[in-house]
Amino acid sequence: MNAIELLKSKGLKKTAQRIIFINILQKNVVALTEDDIKHEMGDLYDRITFYRTIQTLLDSDLIHRITIDNRTIKYALNEVSLYGKNHSHFFCKKCCGVTCIEGGLEIEEMLPEGYKGEESELLIRGICKKCNDKL
Repeated sequence: MNAIELLKSKGLKKTAQRIIFINILQKNVVALTEDDIKHEMGDLYDRITFYRTIQTLLDSDLIHRITIDNRTIKYALNEVSLYGKNHSHFFCKKCCGVTCIEGGLEIEEMLPEGYKGEESELLIRGICKKCNDKL
């Protein structure tokens, strides 16, 4: 689906910022930081609209936030049809790339009786294939 179709599927207005934001994430294989996205937006970047756009896209489940450490957060499109809401992420310690990967934790199986899990995050750290091939 293109950006306009994705926004329409969630009942969101098709603003220039939202379309550009989604297009940037769609053309990149790895998750991007806010700075990466700002850089690609160039002159179309507006700080307040940018942060409102992030929040709207997060709230509508079009994108998800990946927390790498206390300083680094990356964003990726939700690929619900491929990975489901709870999927894993791979962080390359050499190139700092983050890739969504199939599979995650079946949190319901891990919780004690009476608990109900809603979200889980799994971040695997290591060396990606591209960096490993360079060794």
